[in-house]
Formats: sequence, structure tokens, C-alpha cells
Amino acid sequence: MPRQIVTTSNAAKAPATYSQAVKAAGLVFVSGTAPHDPVTGAIEGSTIQEQTKQCLTNIAAILEAAGSSLDKIVSATVVLAEEDDFPGMNEEWLRWFPSDPPARQGAKLPARIPGLKVSIAVIAEA
Repeated sequence: MPRQIVTTSNAAKAPATYSQAVKAAGLVFVSGTAPHDPVTGAIEGSTIQEQTKQCLTNIAAILEAAGSSLDKIVSATVVLAEEDDFPGMNEEWLRWFPSDPPARQGAKLPARIPGLKVSIAVIAEA
């Protein structure tokens, strides 16, 4: 399977420096996805729960465009602006993955972006 760039207008547009996702080797690699509204481009939500929900909504749309879905995620990387937001992010995460969750790792955002609390990247089966 040749490498395929995945894009959808149903998720926030990626900057020119990377793709929303790349499909290759039977997997879908979704770039770090912030909680931007797909229509306005504005950060959606002021709480970590709201922002986590918007990230996962965007990821679901990207995976759908790639012919995959949330239940095929095998690994996720959650990047937080503040460590104190971990419990709230986890609270929303469990709503989306109540059983058999994907493998996951975390990190801290390397740069401050006003209003941004979380970004999530995933790898899923195609």
C-alpha cells in the first residue's frame, strides 16, 4: 500500500507544515490534533474536558476519512499544557474509551499557545 495523505474538512485544518494524517503500512498516523473547530478554526472549549472532547471529535473525523475509526486506535499520545489537567483529560478520555482503551503516553506541550490545553496524536489500524 503506497503512502496516502488523509485530509477532511470535518476536522480542523492542519497547518502547511504537516498533514492531518498519513495512511501507510496498514496504519493511520494522525498528527497532533488540537481542539480547533473545523469551521471557524477557533479553539473550542475552555475546560480540559471540552478541549479533549473536541480533539477526539476531530480525530474521529480524520479516521473516518481514512476508512478507520476510534475503536481501531492502537496508540495515543496526549500532550498537555499543564500537568494539573491530567485528571480532567482522563475523565473525558474514559467517556470515549470506557473499555479496552488504546496504549497511551503523555507529554507536556513544548510551547505556550494561548488557550490551548491539549493536543492528541494517534495511530490506528487502517
